[in-house]
Amino acid sequence: MPETVNPERNLQISPTSSRSVTETVNGSHKFVIQGYSLAKGMGIGKHIASENFTVGGYQWAIYFYPDGKNPEDNSTYVSVFIALASEGTDVRALFELTLVDQSGKEKHKVHSHFDRSLESGPYTLKYRGSMWGYKRFFRRAMLETSDFLKDDCLKINCTVGVVVSTIDCSRLHSIEVPESDIGTHFGMLLENQEGSDVVFDVAGEKFHAHKLVLAARSPVLRAEFFDGLEENKQEIVVKDLEPKVFKAILHFIYRDTLVEDEELVASSSSCVSSVADTLAAKLLAAADKYGLARLRLMCESYICKDISVNSVARILALADRYHAVELKAVCLKFAAENLAASDEDRY
Repeated sequence: MPETVNPERNLQISPTSSRSVTETVNGSHKFVIQGYSLAKGMGIGKHIASENFTVGGYQWAIYFYPDGKNPEDNSTYVSVFIALASEGTDVRALFELTLVDQSGKEKHKVHSHFDRSLESGPYTLKYRGSMWGYKRFFRRAMLETSDFLKDDCLKINCTVGVVVSTIDCSRLHSIEVPESDIGTHFGMLLENQEGSDVVFDVAGEKFHAHKLVLAARSPVLRAEFFDGLEENKQEIVVKDLEPKVFKAILHFIYRDTLVEDEELVASSSSCVSSVADTLAAKLLAAADKYGLARLRLMCESYICKDISVNSVARILALADRYHAVELKAVCLKFAAENLAASDEDRY
């Protein structure tokens, strides 16, 4: 009797797999509202808008309503919303709005959709102009006597997480490569002072460093060390910089990042009274002195956020003095646009 063959026994199976990955593309924006008292009284439903910022391929803006968004929702509250500022349909996202405590106590007022995402899921914005936020964000009377308002200035931080889904096969067989840590290693070299061969005296404060590292980063220091003038000199006196500024210079040279400093953060805010007195401006001058082109651009980016009708002339002078080409171009463009607007208002 012939043997019965089961066709499934010889079936060759070649398994395949794929993975759907749903995650958020996150970004944040800081909105500084200078002159809060002057914005009051502009009317219910009238808002001040931040500059557009991009997260997840879409543009967003923060809307601040000093007299509230809707009269029926009690105009004794200020309202804050995040709006989709570019074309898009059914954009799903998570949001967080933070009113910054300016007393240093870190008691910020946080409204976060991220925390409730497991309960309600992401919020869907149907079209350009769709908004998420709070009509009763904060009672105005309480706001005006709180630590959130300082020097007639409010600061609002906004985080947006745009939900994206992709089919990812490669991650099943991929090897993650961590971010570069060379800056961390060189930073430890600076902190430990191991192998240092030069000392800088800045207003009596001593900074130990390494000639080869400094020479590799700064053409000015390279020439100073290896053109025969300072090659054998172990201590150099720096007369035209503050210790804080020189420390920030060394931080950049070794770590390739800006120092995290409260004064530097404040320099990006319009609440700062004198642009030239900020750490960012002093670092710009030092970057020009030592030929640190990347640091100069970082400082230009910080100072650029200070540009206003009242400050543009001072910032333009600063940019011209320290060869900040990008910052100078932005100042000139800002001045031209605002002068044109002023001329139109006269007629």
